[in-house]
Amino acid sequence: MQKNLAKVYSAELEGINARLIEVEVDLNVGLHAFNIVGLADKALNEAKERVNSALKNAGVKPPNRENRKITINLAPADVKKTGSQYDLAIALGYLLSTGQIKNFEAKDKIFLGELALDGRLRPIAGALNMAQLAKEEDFQYLFLPEENANEAAVVHGVKVIPIDNLQDAIDFLEERKEISPAVFKVQHTRSSVVPDFSEIKGQENAKRALTIAAAGGHNLLMIGPPGVGKSFLAQATVGILPDLGREEAIEVTKIYSAAGLNPGGLIMSRPFRTPHQTASLIAVTGGGTYPRPGEISLAHRGVLFLDEVPEFQKNILEALRQPMEAGEVHVARAKGTLAFPAKFSLVAAMNPCPCGFYGDEEKECRCTAYEVIRYQKKLSGPMLDRIDLQIKVPRVKIAELRERKNLKPASPEIKAQVERARSIQAARFKNSKIRTNAEMSSKQTEDLVNLEPAAEDFLKTFDKTRLSPRGYYRLIKVARTIADLEGKEGVSENHLAEAFSYRLREEM
Repeated sequence: MQKNLAKVYSAELEGINARLIEVEVDLNVGLHAFNIVGLADKALNEAKERVNSALKNAGVKPPNRENRKITINLAPADVKKTGSQYDLAIALGYLLSTGQIKNFEAKDKIFLGELALDGRLRPIAGALNMAQLAKEEDFQYLFLPEENANEAAVVHGVKVIPIDNLQDAIDFLEERKEISPAVFKVQHTRSSVVPDFSEIKGQENAKRALTIAAAGGHNLLMIGPPGVGKSFLAQATVGILPDLGREEAIEVTKIYSAAGLNPGGLIMSRPFRTPHQTASLIAVTGGGTYPRPGEISLAHRGVLFLDEVPEFQKNILEALRQPMEAGEVHVARAKGTLAFPAKFSLVAAMNPCPCGFYGDEEKECRCTAYEVIRYQKKLSGPMLDRIDLQIKVPRVKIAELRERKNLKPASPEIKAQVERARSIQAARFKNSKIRTNAEMSSKQTEDLVNLEPAAEDFLKTFDKTRLSPRGYYRLIKVARTIADLEGKEGVSENHLAEAFSYRLREEM
C-alpha cells in the first residue's frame, strides 16, 4: 500500500441486495480540501461534517485540521451511492491513510454505520443483506452498530462485531479492546391482537374459503354489503397462517431490513399488509428515486389485503397482475432493472355496488344498473381471472349474532389443519423452490395434482364453461389444496366441485 493512500470496504443496497463498495482515501499536498467523489448523494456528502466532529470527539486529528487535500473515492464510480452507512468506513480510512491508527488488515473487513457528532454509531438499513454479501465475498469481519448486530448475526460464517462508537472500533482494530462477535438471539416480539375465527358468527362459507386460501397460498375475493365482517375475516386470516420457516424468515427480513422497517432480529410471523386506497403506485409496487420495496414486497410470503378494492387506482390494480403470476416485481431504471420478491396471497374485499346493497335481501339498492356495472368493471377480467376463490359474504341474521353457544373451530385448530396441508405440499415440492400449490406452473399442475379417474371425467364437463386456461389450472390447484386439507392423495370429483363453486360469478 502506498504512503498516504488507504482502502477499506463498505456496502451499498441495490433493491434488497447489497453491493461491495471500495472506500479509497488519498492525501495530497496542497490547500485544505475534503472531497467525496463516486456519485455520492447529498446525505453522503454531508458525511464530511459528521466525520470531522466524530474524529475530533474521539481525540484524534480530524480532516479539517489537515492542511492537505483529502479525496475520498467510492468505487465503482458509476454506481449511485446513497445513505449514511459509509461514515465509519470513511473515518477509519482517513485514520489509516494519515497513520493515526495502527495499520490493520482491511481486505477481510466491511465497515458500516452512521456517525453521530459525538462518535456514536447509529443503526443502518439492510444489515442482514450486507451480512449475506460479506459471506458471499468471503469477508471474515463485519463491523456495524450494536442495534444491527443481532439481525446480521443470523448469517453464519461472518464475525459480526457490534460497535457502540468510533473509539470502540479504533480500540478493537489496535488490539486494545476485545469485542465478542454477536451471537444471534431469537427475539419474541409482541404481535398485534388478531381476531380468532371462533369470534366470527356465521360466515361458514367465507371461513372455509379463507382456510383453503391460507393452506394453498391462493388469492381470494370477498364480495358483500358493508358491515358484514369482510375486513374482520381478512384480519383473522393472520391467526391461521403457519409460522415462517428459517429460509422464508430470512427472505422476509431482508425485505424489511432494506426498507428500514426491521427493529432487529429475524421476522418469524407472516406479514399482513393493508395499504390504503390513496396509496401511490410506487408505494404499492416499489421503486422510487432510490428503489425500495413496496407493499406487495413487504407482503412477501404473507397476505396483501386490499379493502374496498375498486377504490384503488386502476393502474395500481393492473400493476398487480404480473407480480401475482411471477412472484416478483421488476422496477426498470436507466442503468438496469431491479427485481423485488412479491410472492403474496391477495385477499381483496369489495361491495357489490357503490351504495353497497345490490342483491341485499334486507336493504334496497339505490344504484342504477349503469352504476352497478361501472363499479364492478373497475376490477378487470384479467385481474379476476387471477383470483382463485371468489365468494359472497352475506349479512348475518341478528338471531345468529345473539347466539351464546359457539362450538365452531378456533384459529389454533384451523391453523393446525393449514400446517398439515402445508407440510404435505412441502414434501410434494421438496426438489423445487416453490412452497405452495398456488405457485405451481401449468406443467407441475399436470404432473403433481394426481386426479382420480372420476375427477378426470368430471373435468370434461367444464368444456361448456367460460373458464380460461389460466382459470382452469387455478381451479385444479385449489382442488389439490382441498384434498391436502383432507389428507387425501388423489383429487376427487368432490374436490373439483367445491373448487369450481368458488369461481362461479354470474352476478355480484
